[in-house]
Amino acid sequence: MEIKSAKFVISNTRIDKCPQDGKPEYAFIGRSNVGKSSLINMLTRKPKLAMTSATPGKTMLINHFIINDAWYLVDLPGYGYAQRGKKAKDKLTQIIETYILEREQMTNLFVLIDIRHEPLAIDLEFIEWLGENGVPFSIVFTKADKLGTQRQRENVERYLAKLREQWEELPPHFVTSSEKGVGRAELLGYIDEINSSLFRVESLELRV
Repeated sequence: MEIKSAKFVISNTRIDKCPQDGKPEYAFIGRSNVGKSSLINMLTRKPKLAMTSATPGKTMLINHFIINDAWYLVDLPGYGYAQRGKKAKDKLTQIIETYILEREQMTNLFVLIDIRHEPLAIDLEFIEWLGENGVPFSIVFTKADKLGTQRQRENVERYLAKLREQWEELPPHFVTSSEKGVGRAELLGYIDEINSSLFRVESLELRV
């Protein structure tokens, strides 16, 4: 897939304020400081599209970006930022869960995992929650440039092995580096593949 245009559309906290044109949405989420904004900027090749910050947990809103006037890339608030108070955490949880469970246009959720770390309970619990609710998702390992190739493979396999304890079938996964552009073609190709399948389904429905 070639990204010819990527534009910010709207930020809000309510799904009824999200775009209502029915275009498919691909949402990105992860723990604070996992490199979400950098990944979005790498995918779109627009360094300032998603605002990056030295302060973790800065994203507090649902951010929509229209890609090629055909689909939306959605930047969701990060979860698990320890320095937030309970009221702020509860509000963010409500924003995230409402979007994920009730936003019909959400086609796939990309869950970002820092490849450098051991499997963390907060990520595993979130992934388990997605499974329990039947949410279509994929795993994106970030910051691959921080490790050598062998260590990358070992850490990914360790993570997948942990998931196999609960999952009979693993979700798709991707290894990325925003610094090196690693995984860009694979992620965009996956999105393109889903979009193509949606288009085929719509065409069949129209014929019927």
